[in-house]
Amino acid sequence: MAIKLLILADIDDLSWRGGRGRADALLALGDLADAVILQAAEAWQCPAVFAVRGNHDSEASFPEPVVDLHLRTAEFAGLRFGGLNGCWQYKPRGAFLYYQEEAEAFLENFPPVDIFISHNSPRRVHDREDEIHTGFTALNTYIERAAPRLLLHGHQHCECETQVGRTKVLGVYGWKVMEV
Repeated sequence: MAIKLLILADIDDLSWRGGRGRADALLALGDLADAVILQAAEAWQCPAVFAVRGNHDSEASFPEPVVDLHLRTAEFAGLRFGGLNGCWQYKPRGAFLYYQEEAEAFLENFPPVDIFISHNSPRRVHDREDEIHTGFTALNTYIERAAPRLLLHGHQHCECETQVGRTKVLGVYGWKVMEV
C-alpha cells in the first residue's frame, strides 16, 4: 500500500503558502517555523507529523502533534521512520551543530528504518562547495550498515536525487509531495 508524504525543508516564510490537499504524513526536515509545519499539516490533512530540527531552528520542543524524530524511531502505516537533527559544526556556536565525530556516535547503534529524515545530507552526496553545506559521514556509514529505503534531507537547498547502494537519497528544498 502506497502512502502519500508531504515533505518540507528550508522554508523562510512564517506562514504556509503551499496550498491544500491530502497526505498521509508530513515530514519536516528542518529550518522551518513550527507554525509553517502546523499550518501545512492542517492544509494537507496529515494525520501524522514527523520532524527534525535544522541549524536555523529554535531549541524549543516541537508543539503537539509534531513527533520529534531526532535519534528516535516511530511506526506509521507499516513503515518505520527515524531521524537526525542539524548539520556539521561550521561555526563556533549555534543550535543543532555537530562535529562529524558526534554525528558518528549518535548513529553508531541507531536501528534500521524504512525512511530516515535528516536536516543534513550524507557526505559527498549533494554537498555544496561553501564550507557550510557539508554532509555527515555518519549518514554514509548508516546507509551502508542499515540500508534505509529512503533518506530525505534538507540543508543543501537542492532538489536532488541520488541512489546510494539500496538507498534513494532525496534532497528537498521548499516542499514536495511523493508516494512511497
